[in-house]
Amino acid sequence: MVNKRLHVSILLLAAMLALFLPRGARAADAVVGDGTPASCTDAAFNAALLTASNGGGVIYSQFQEECLKRGGYVVIGGGGAQEVVGVDPGSGDRGEAFGLVGESGSGKSTLAMGAIRYLASNGRVTDGSVRLNGVELLGLSRKELRKLWGASIGVVYQSPLSALNPSIPIGRQLAEVARLHLDMDAAAARSRVAEMLTKVAMPDPEAVMRRYPHQLSGGMLQRCVIAMALMTNPSLLIMDEPTTALDVTTQAVVLDLVADLKREFDSAILYITHDLGVITKICDRVGVMYAGEFMEQAALNDLFARPLHPYTLDLLGCVPRFDPTPEKRSLVTIPGAIPRVDELPPGCIFAPRCEFVEEACTRARPPLREVEAGHLTACRRWEIVPPPEEYLREATEAVRTAGVAAAEADALVEVEGAEVHFKAPKGVIRAVDGVDLRVCVGQTLGVVGESGSGKTTVARAIIGLTPATGGDITLRGDSLPRTTGKRSRSTLREIQMVFQNPDASLNPTRSVGDAIMRPLRLLGDMSREEAKRRAEELLRAVSLPVSYFDRLPHELSGGEKQRVAIARAFAADPDLILCDEPISSLDVSVQGSLMNLLMQLQVEKQTSYLFISHDLSAVQHLSDTIAVVYLGHAMEVGDAVRVLTPPFHPYTEALLSAVPLPDPDVQQKPIRLGGAVPSAMDVPSGCRFHPRCPRFLGEICVREEPPWREGEGNHRIYCHIPLDELARLQAQTLVFGDDAGDRDGAEREEPDDGEVA
Repeated sequence: MVNKRLHVSILLLAAMLALFLPRGARAADAVVGDGTPASCTDAAFNAALLTASNGGGVIYSQFQEECLKRGGYVVIGGGGAQEVVGVDPGSGDRGEAFGLVGESGSGKSTLAMGAIRYLASNGRVTDGSVRLNGVELLGLSRKELRKLWGASIGVVYQSPLSALNPSIPIGRQLAEVARLHLDMDAAAARSRVAEMLTKVAMPDPEAVMRRYPHQLSGGMLQRCVIAMALMTNPSLLIMDEPTTALDVTTQAVVLDLVADLKREFDSAILYITHDLGVITKICDRVGVMYAGEFMEQAALNDLFARPLHPYTLDLLGCVPRFDPTPEKRSLVTIPGAIPRVDELPPGCIFAPRCEFVEEACTRARPPLREVEAGHLTACRRWEIVPPPEEYLREATEAVRTAGVAAAEADALVEVEGAEVHFKAPKGVIRAVDGVDLRVCVGQTLGVVGESGSGKTTVARAIIGLTPATGGDITLRGDSLPRTTGKRSRSTLREIQMVFQNPDASLNPTRSVGDAIMRPLRLLGDMSREEAKRRAEELLRAVSLPVSYFDRLPHELSGGEKQRVAIARAFAADPDLILCDEPISSLDVSVQGSLMNLLMQLQVEKQTSYLFISHDLSAVQHLSDTIAVVYLGHAMEVGDAVRVLTPPFHPYTEALLSAVPLPDPDVQQKPIRLGGAVPSAMDVPSGCRFHPRCPRFLGEICVREEPPWREGEGNHRIYCHIPLDELARLQAQTLVFGDDAGDRDGAEREEPDDGEVA
C-alpha cells in the first residue's frame, strides 16, 4: 500500500475523544457492553500533545493549518486500509452527546472502536499517539493494557443479541460486569444489577434477571445492554445504531431513556446512526463522516438549519419529510457509492458524487476548517451551498398526485374480517383478529403498527404463505384460496412479495440473474433467452448494471440486494406487490433511492402496493391510504391525508408523537404508551387498546368493543370517543408543535387528563 502511495488519511485519536470526554476526566479503565475490556483515553490532553506522522501515507500540506492537528491512525483489515480522520475543535463538556452520521462504510463504527482500541485481530493502530495520564497506550502490551481497562467507557451495540450470551440468564451476565470491574461480591453485584435495571425503566427487574435473552422483546434486550454499559458509571458511552431494529414506539422509549440517563449519569455520549431524526432527540453536536473523513462538524441546530457541505445537504434531502399532502414528490438521491479506501479519488473525496463540483475540487483535498463560529466544513465552495428548503424545492420533483379516494377507486384486493389464529399449548394465538383492508388499483395502502401488531401476518395471508383461518380475501371480487398450493398460476403471478430481509429471501448459491429469471420462467412461460433479456431490462429498471447478472448475493450491498428483490417481484408483471419493511435497516441514501424507485415503477406499471413499515414518515410519503393496526385489528383507516391529520385514533396519536423528525426546531408532545403490546393469546376485552390507551375513558372501554366512527371521506376510527371530542383534545396537546417541551430535557408540561407523557 505504501508503494502505491495511497492517500491514507491520519487520525488524531486523542483529539477525537476530546470531543466527547470532559476536561480533567480521571484516568480510568473501560468496559465494553458485553463485559469485554477495552481501552480508553483521557481528555486532559489536547491536540498539541500529538505530533503529525505520515505513516507511509501522504499528509497534505493544506492539513497543516493552525486549527488542525493530525496524528496517525490506520486500521489494517482484511480488505485493505480502513481509515478515519479527526480534528480537535476543542474538548467537549461532560454530559455532551456527539452524533456521528454518514452512510454505511463511512467509518463511523471504525472510528469509535479504533479510538478505544477494540479492534478485530486483523486490525491494529500503526501510527500516532494515544496517551492516558501521560502513559503511551500504543506501546503497551495486551497484558499492560488490561491493567488500565475497566470503568470509563461503555458500549451499546446495534444488535443486543450479539452482546448477550444466549445460554446465560440476564442477571448473571450483568452481575459479571459488576464483579469484574467494581470488585463486588455476588450479593452486592446482584443488588447493583437490580438497581441498574430499575434505572433503565425495566418492568419487574427481578423477573427479568432470571430470564434468558430469547425470552425478552427487542426493546427489553436493548435496555439490558444499556444497563450493562452503564454498570460502572462510565464517562463515555458509545452507542452504535442502538435503535435501528426497533419499532417507533420502542425507539422513542429508548431515546427518552438515553436522554434521562445522560442527565443522571452525567456521561458523554458518542451516538452513531444513519437516522437523522434520531440525532435531533439525543445530540448536542454532530459530525458527518464520508469515506473515513469528516465532511462537516457543527452544533445540532446549526447543522440542520444551514449545512455547509453538499454531502450533509444530500443526506437531509434523502429523508422523507413528515408533511402529509396529496402530492407525491421524489426524494434527493446521491449518485454512485462511497469509494473503497484504496480507490480514493484525488482532491475532494466526495467530488465524484457532488452536484456542486468544479475543476479545483478534483485537484486538491480541501481541509476541514472552521468557517463560522463552531461550524467546520471540508468544502471549498461552502458559501454556495443553498439552504435545505431552497435545495429541496429545486432538487425534487412531483412524481404524481395521490389517487382518487379509496371509496371511489376500483378495488384490487379486499380483506374482510380476516383472521389468522394459531393453536398453542395453552390456548389460541389470535395474530390477526378481524382485519378489513382495501387495496385499490394503482395505489398504495400503507400498514403501520408496532412489532407484534399482525402487519406481516396479514400480508402472508394475502399471498397465501400463512393460511387465513377466517374471513375472506378477494382479488377483483373473486375469493382467493387460502394457500398458494391451491391457487392458479395466473393468481400466483398477480401477487408478489418483497421481504424485509433480502439475505433470507435470496438463495446465496444462485446468481442475481437466476433469481430474477426464475419467476419469469415459472410463471411467464418464457424461454431462457427471453427470460435473460427481460431480467437484464429489470436490472436496468432498478438502477443496477447488467454486469450484476452473474453476481452472487454476497457480492452486493444491502441496498443492491433489496433492488434485486424488487426486480424479482416485478418480473412476473404482478398487479399487487406486498412490501414488508423493504427499507428498514438501510442507509438513508439507499432508502431514498428505493422509495423513488417504487414510486417510479408504480407510475409506469400501475402496480398496487401494500407497504408495511413502522416508519410513519416513509409510509406517509408513499401511501394513498393508511391502515393503523394494533394487536391484529385495525384501529384507523382512510386516505393518507385524513389519517395523518387530526382527529387521530389515540393509538395513531401515540405513534405520530414517537416519530423522530429530522428537524430540531420542531418539538413533539411526548405521548408514551405504558407497557408492551399484550399477548395475542390473551387479547383484552372491550377495546383491545384500553390497557395502554392515553385517553382511557373507564369501564366502557373495558366492557364494550368500540364502534367505527365515520369521518370525512374515507376516514374511519375505531374508538368510543366521538371524533369532534378527539379533535378538541388533540388540538390542545399539539402532537407537533413548537411549545412541546425543550429538547434538552427541560421540565415537560404536566400531561392533561388521559394523556401519558
